[in-house]
Formats: sequence, structure tokens, C-alpha cells
Amino acid sequence: MKQFLILTSLLASFAGCSNWVQVTDAGQNVRVATASEVANCRRIGRTNTKTLSKVVVVERGAQRLQQELQSLARNEAGDMGGNVVAPESTIDKGQQTFGVYSCP
Repeated sequence: MKQFLILTSLLASFAGCSNWVQVTDAGQNVRVATASEVANCRRIGRTNTKTLSKVVVVERGAQRLQQELQSLARNEAGDMGGNVVAPESTIDKGQQTFGVYSCP
């Protein structure tokens, strides 16, 4: 039991401070915007992003989860030729949909 508690504590610490998703070179040129900010942009498509919402039984922080999902969306948008992503859904079980746009 003691080992389980130690392992759980270590995993919780790891989950709280690790960032598994890095922005690629293509993703560096993509920004995150709101739906109203992309009203005059050309829609290229959409991307569905997904990351871990928990590590073992420990829920990950909402802010870190959002950052990872945005980084994944930026990477995908860069590969698609877009320069802006805008969330089209809320986070649900570690998943979120983003619209991909080309904006002036």
C-alpha cells in the first residue's frame, strides 16, 4: 500500500509538470484565435486534437491540457498551410476540435 501511494504521488507530480507536446517549426507560425477573429479569414479545414486527460487515475490540469491541445492544433494547421486555429468545441475527455484558417 505504501508503494502504491508513493507511485501515485510521483505520477501526480509528473503529470502536473510535464508537457508532452512541443510546437513544431510549422506550428510556430500559427496562432490561436477566437471565432470572431477569423470571420474574414479563409477556412482551410478542421483538426481534431486529442491528448491524455488523466495519467493513471490522476486528472491532468485544465490549463496544461488546453495548452497541449492548442499546440497539437497549431502543428496540424501549419502542416495544412494555415496560420490560425480557432476552437470549435469544448474539451471533452482530452479531445477538442479546431477550425484551421488562412488569415491575412
